Amino acid sequence: MEIQIQGNKIYCPLKDKWLITTPEEQVRQIYICRLANEYLYQGEQMGQEITVANGHRGQGKARADIVVWRSKEDKQHKKSPLIVVECKAETVTIHEEDYYQGYNYAAWAGADFFVTTNQKETRVFRVVKGHMPKRLEEIVDIPKATDNGKKIKELLTQTKAFTRDEFSKLLFTCHNIIRNNDKLSPEAAFDEISKILFIKIRYERKNTGAQIFSLDEFKKLKGAYEAVQSRDSRPFYQQLFENTKEDFAKDDLFEPNDTIKIKEASFEAIVEKLQVYNLSSTADDVKGIAFEKFLGRTFRGELGQFFTPRTIVNFIIDILDPQEGEIICDPCCGSGGFLIRAFEYVREKIEHDIQLAKNCLKEQLLGDNFESMSDKRKEKISEQLAVYFHQLNTELDTQNPGSRVYALSHNCIFGTDANPRMARTAKMNMIMHGDGHGGVHHHDGLLNVNGVFENRFDVILTNPPFGARVEKSLLVTDADRFRNQEKIKYYIGLYGDDYINAMKQITDHIGTPVIDLFRAGQLSGLTEVLFIERCIRLLKPGGRLGIVLPEGVLNNTNLQTVRELFEGMAKIVLITSIPQDVFMASGATVKPSLLFFKKFTMEERLQFDEIKQMATEKIKAKYQKQLEALETFLSSRNPASEKNVKRTEKRTLDAKIASEIWEIVKEKFDYTIPIAQVQKAGITTTGAACENELVDLVQEYTPYRKANHLWTTKELKYKYDIKEKKIIRIDQDGNTKEL
Repeated sequence: MEIQIQGNKIYCPLKDKWLITTPEEQVRQIYICRLANEYLYQGEQMGQEITVANGHRGQGKARADIVVWRSKEDKQHKKSPLIVVECKAETVTIHEEDYYQGYNYAAWAGADFFVTTNQKETRVFRVVKGHMPKRLEEIVDIPKATDNGKKIKELLTQTKAFTRDEFSKLLFTCHNIIRNNDKLSPEAAFDEISKILFIKIRYERKNTGAQIFSLDEFKKLKGAYEAVQSRDSRPFYQQLFENTKEDFAKDDLFEPNDTIKIKEASFEAIVEKLQVYNLSSTADDVKGIAFEKFLGRTFRGELGQFFTPRTIVNFIIDILDPQEGEIICDPCCGSGGFLIRAFEYVREKIEHDIQLAKNCLKEQLLGDNFESMSDKRKEKISEQLAVYFHQLNTELDTQNPGSRVYALSHNCIFGTDANPRMARTAKMNMIMHGDGHGGVHHHDGLLNVNGVFENRFDVILTNPPFGARVEKSLLVTDADRFRNQEKIKYYIGLYGDDYINAMKQITDHIGTPVIDLFRAGQLSGLTEVLFIERCIRLLKPGGRLGIVLPEGVLNNTNLQTVRELFEGMAKIVLITSIPQDVFMASGATVKPSLLFFKKFTMEERLQFDEIKQMATEKIKAKYQKQLEALETFLSSRNPASEKNVKRTEKRTLDAKIASEIWEIVKEKFDYTIPIAQVQKAGITTTGAACENELVDLVQEYTPYRKANHLWTTKELKYKYDIKEKKIIRIDQDGNTKEL
């Protein structure tokens, strides 16, 4: 059986008719072909869009996408089917509720197996008769048409699923093969496993998930390659890597001259280990989180890196609530944990919005009279609905330049990391999770690069390095310049004069200590202090920041002037103290706090400056005579020893003046700073899961934030003009876009 497409129509053999080629219909026909070709089912024992009813209650009807019976006779006599399949468009992420919805259909039909697929991800569950389980039991596979009853029973008991833990452990096994066979360092071994993963992803993507990159497949391809190549040509596994580098060239994942640095025997051993899984048809979330776990074990244990626990990442993002269209940055992105979750968070909002739009369309087009309509009328309405759904699904396609998810992926996610391996890892990690990697750069997070510069971001979330110092000897150098003229032209086209001016931070300060670029650098050389100022400066007016900091930044009296500096740039909107346990499993021992800032809006900036100016004039007038007397003494020809005494007096007086000015500013520019202390944050010292009070804190804080209008959230609505056959999206400012 083969897919047949003509124009905008696709042939449906189970219905013997041509239907509109919607993404969901295409997935359905691909899986029907797979059932026929791989599992050997005949068309006579399958059905498409079959109505199943809840016979137990006498109510509830639904249409299952694909139904498979044990035989054509069972189908003719309307016996319970063997398999029920639920299909989603490839661009649609399958959520847990989708599994339960389809599982319901399978249970109503009396099926033994339930399958859900969006082509990228296919999962199989066994149907437990008589009740709805709290957790669906995922199994290895569905039976083939030729399997007997004994084989079917075996499949129903084989509950090995593609879990994140399994994949993570398998990656670690591959990592150890490289270390043991090739004697590479942990860092180099990690680089090699990354290369092989992307060779596998590339191959399986190009074969649309139908062909796994197995050891047998590798040997077959190698034989064909060697049959036409001369003996002195590069080994086949190196050629595979060259092809992979070409395909990912724009992503800056690998160096142009890079090669695979392990023996072919090691390469083959790893290919054999990984052949259990198809990385094309596995969900981005599964691949991504497994890759993250692998990163955590590898880097934390052997490379001295530590990662922000997912419970903390989720909390910071839930509090900041990034919206579609907002530009997000992490200037110390590490392996990309914050950026990945931010990408997923906004993508989920878009998916939810699209689903609401679909529900509204179904209500409007189907109504209560659909079942009583003629078959011809039903078909016409169903086709019209399919066209609308296709239009909406294009908004979720990362390959469609006009889509909402494409805009999120390509225009809204940015990050930097000073470690080249971590920056590359962040890109790989983000590709594993779906996308959003294009804005990530290997660069010092304190310096501007490409799309990362001041007054540009709506949301910043970060966990900067703690405890280290930026020394005066660290200079802005010529090596910090960005030299790719083609890309410079591209960025000027994107950002105009803002980009040109941003690059002057480097070009106009070659040879300048990095610390001198920041006001905080005059007060402290601590890395975390400089990064607070950097993050606030990166924000647009009104932008918001969530940052992990050591608690000493808040209560160390030596940093009082530093805190005053930041409070003169942004409002503190929440302080959350979390237990030290949280980061112990990641290798850090500092007691952490989570700080949330909102950069002053233009109005708040003016208000603050007016108050500070008034306070400064008032207090300086109060001490004017003392100041003048000290200045006169210091400018006259007095003994050096006496001048030193007066200089000390002046420093003391200056500190007193600054303190009194700040007291007035705090009194006049007054606002509430919520402070929370959390005893349990979802992770223990060993990394095990525990109670997470941060979830409750989000639920408490969100109404407070909305009631006090700390920042606004964006809302989109849809309007349907059925007569004109148009879907119109309306944003909160009243701007419209026709889909």
